[in-house]
Amino acid sequence: MADLQKKYNCPLELTMDLIGGKWKLIILWYLLDGSKRFSQLNRLMPNITQKMLTTQLRELEEKGLINRHVYPQVPPKVEYSLTEQGYSLKHILNDICSWSTSYAKDNEIEISNID
Repeated sequence: MADLQKKYNCPLELTMDLIGGKWKLIILWYLLDGSKRFSQLNRLMPNITQKMLTTQLRELEEKGLINRHVYPQVPPKVEYSLTEQGYSLKHILNDICSWSTSYAKDNEIEISNID
């Protein structure tokens, strides 16, 4: 969970502590439509290293935004999914995506997966 002993000067400081950085919002975005295995997330984000993906997943889990489910089988199977708090970001993520799509169109920026 978030460090409850830390004092934040602005609500956005807490937000950035929870979901800031290059990859966390993207991971959350891909988990909106259901659980994913590590390899699936890695394929969806070809520019992230495995080490960085592992780090970001751990941080999101520590903050209570995603669940990590390990299945008792060989080879091990691990899936990641959103917690209730993680899923509560759905509208915010959709709004950010819509804003970004509009910005890209207005500024002639190509985004390969725009519908």
